[in-house]
Amino acid sequence: MPGTGARAGRHAARAAGLLFAVAVLVLVCLASVAIGAKALPLSEVWHGLFHYSGTNGDVLVRDVRVPRTVLGLIVGAALGLAGAVMQALTRNPLAEPGLLGVNAGAAAAVVSAITFFGVTSLTGYVWFAFGGAALVSVAVYLLGGSRSANPVRLALAGTAVTAALFGYVNAVQLLDSAALDRLRFWTVGSLASANPETVGKVWPFIALGVLLSLLIARPLNALEMGDDTARALGAHLTRTRVLAMAAVTLLCGAATAACGPIVFIGLMIPHLVRTITGPDMRWILPYAAVLAPVLLLVADVVGRVAARPSELQVGIVTALLGGPVFIHLVRRKRMAQL
Repeated sequence: MPGTGARAGRHAARAAGLLFAVAVLVLVCLASVAIGAKALPLSEVWHGLFHYSGTNGDVLVRDVRVPRTVLGLIVGAALGLAGAVMQALTRNPLAEPGLLGVNAGAAAAVVSAITFFGVTSLTGYVWFAFGGAALVSVAVYLLGGSRSANPVRLALAGTAVTAALFGYVNAVQLLDSAALDRLRFWTVGSLASANPETVGKVWPFIALGVLLSLLIARPLNALEMGDDTARALGAHLTRTRVLAMAAVTLLCGAATAACGPIVFIGLMIPHLVRTITGPDMRWILPYAAVLAPVLLLVADVVGRVAARPSELQVGIVTALLGGPVFIHLVRRKRMAQL
């Protein structure tokens, strides 16, 4: 049948595109290990990866750049998936963890844990990050009008909550100089503090969030068509929403606890992916999980190279990239007129 052949061709094209995206991600990971604020010859990078002998170059490659790349890989996947899930869940093309205040909620909770409760380990404050992310998700949804919310109202509510929470974060740091020293790089989003311990502590939470996201791909497809259509298709709306919010909380909470709030990754990548895959979440989610770390790691490499011998935090680079993209999306979709 012609229709069956066309569908098979689309699936083959999408699968080939996903394999190509994976190949690009592998190359970007290699570039992230090879390129940094300190220039190293490729022979030294190769030696540090496969013939570790404890020299300064080996330590830099194996103990600094490799964990940083792995952290960027899993955090990028988390943010890309979280953005795609939130856009499907809210039927809001402007939804993303940073724009809707989820990252800010996690950041505010972590700052409170460190400053007021003396929590110093990632294992301790990651739970605060989860709680902050969940509370702000609910608050923005309610402030945006709950079931009557539209994209602009949610975006405005998220922007207001984000501004308030980051004002709180900045006030706490200014009043506590020790907190300022500990958090000044974390609060703008950075992979610079990555180490094997950080990766080991956050990857189980991110892996669980990834699994939940992929499991609800089909009901999210139904949910995007509206509640009545989703019910007619047999989707369990409450269960889907609860699982989706759990996935977003796990992904954003762990990513923010490890790296600080990094914005716009979850906004840009799902839009790019939809131009490749169409609206099917069963393809959007895998593509987002692959292409988001590509963007994050490229931004991290750019930040390391642009400010040598220092570095520009990845959260600053993604914000510089994301601002114009956000304006373009708003203008293209005529959101300001709604």
